[in-house]
Amino acid sequence: MLPDPADARLMRRCFELARAAVGRRELPFGSVVARNGAEISGEGNGVREARDVTRHAEVCAIVSAQQLLGRASLEGCTLYTNIEPCAFCSYAIREARVARVVFALASPVMGGASRWDVLQDSGLSRGLPEVFAPPPAVVAGFMAEEADALLRETSPMMWATSRARGLFTCEDVERLSRAAPPPENFLGGLYVGAMDILRRRFFDRFSRGAA
Repeated sequence: MLPDPADARLMRRCFELARAAVGRRELPFGSVVARNGAEISGEGNGVREARDVTRHAEVCAIVSAQQLLGRASLEGCTLYTNIEPCAFCSYAIREARVARVVFALASPVMGGASRWDVLQDSGLSRGLPEVFAPPPAVVAGFMAEEADALLRETSPMMWATSRARGLFTCEDVERLSRAAPPPENFLGGLYVGAMDILRRRFFDRFSRGAA
């Protein structure tokens, strides 16, 4: 599905929210829910501040939109995000009945499209049509180069580590879904050491709310 004229503006809004999240010592993720090109809600990652691992940007944006609209269903809405929604967020997207998803960087290790295809699994809506809408239209890799540049600027260590292991990538999502996972000994001790530093300095602090 081709982007519409509002997509670039709303994706750049995700970039703004991701940058603001970093300013709050959160991870650089931002998400917007919109309808007919108009923003309904926009949120950044909120895990650290809330001390709640469910406060991913996409879930925060979905909850805000539901509260503002006064209903659980987001039929007719588009969700934008600078990183491919994870499997957890993708289930929320499906249950909220979002009609369209636009994301920039693919997430082949954790993604709900390229790793586990929750977003376009028609079995959900066939088995539980009362809960899950048909699969949303998905625009993958939209403005991925800009999203990659933002990640490199705001979170250089996270960017370098994600590049080393392929956590977030500009590559084609459909091709990534067919690719074999990286070997367990990838980069050996150098990789393990880098991940340990990243965990102690970033992931543990953000997700667990440590000072």
